[in-house]
Amino acid sequence: MIEYLQKQNVDNKLIEKLEIYRKENGLFDDPRVIKPEFKYYGKEVLEESISALLAGKNILLTGAKATGKNVLAENLSYLFARPSWNVSFHVNTDFSSLIGADTFKDNQVTFRKGPIYEASTRGGFAVLDEINMAKNEAISVLHASLDHRRIIDLPGYEKIKLDPNTRFIATMNYGYVGTREVNEALASRFMIIHMPNITKENLDKLLADTFTNLKEEYRKAFIDMFISLQFKSENNEISTKSVDLRGLISAIETMQIGLNPYDAILMGIANKSFDEFEREIVIDTIKTKIPSQIKESIFND
Repeated sequence: MIEYLQKQNVDNKLIEKLEIYRKENGLFDDPRVIKPEFKYYGKEVLEESISALLAGKNILLTGAKATGKNVLAENLSYLFARPSWNVSFHVNTDFSSLIGADTFKDNQVTFRKGPIYEASTRGGFAVLDEINMAKNEAISVLHASLDHRRIIDLPGYEKIKLDPNTRFIATMNYGYVGTREVNEALASRFMIIHMPNITKENLDKLLADTFTNLKEEYRKAFIDMFISLQFKSENNEISTKSVDLRGLISAIETMQIGLNPYDAILMGIANKSFDEFEREIVIDTIKTKIPSQIKESIFND
């Protein structure tokens, strides 16, 4: 992973500080230190996020769909060699689902620890996914954990100080059903990083790294198609539904099984648009880049 940072020309002094942190605090044998399936590509964002985390700050990753927020969070946990807990927020998220609650076990009342409690006491990275999906009153229980106090104050229990290695990485999308604005009190507790759309160059690196045997001409065709859809979305010609990087990767994975590339792209990209007019625009864009019938294998043997 350090070599991966060097290839992206991340500042060498920053890499050195990260290596020192890993040597002093890394938990390489912890089962919750999980190697990410995909690498995040973006020099500036990596430098900003690593700097903030080394400084002991929490970060909030904002931006449009398919900008790699969750991929970055996974990469950061692994780069820092710290255990991670993922919390997916929703309208019913409450205190007990975050911190924990009393439960009856073996004929006695015991405290069932929640993911925030676990991450806070074990020095983990808590990934707060879609933090703007939860109600503000639910998020307020985190305020003392996120600011300078760095504590969890449980009614009926002792006050808990956070491990010095604990970090919070929150993510949020705009415009989804059920999302809301993050209030000022919460936003002030984070360093905020706006995630840019993936560039053509970084998408090329991602696909080349993920699918090493994918022929270059087809990799370029898939990239051109995705960037074209991204451009149409930015210009409000289509919604973001078909600008789905997970969908593109899933489509290529089904091609490895043997599905026709054009059909796989329809499943992973075009069929994400449920409006028929928009879907036709997406299909027309796909047809300019991907032939409906490809006789040869798109992968090298």
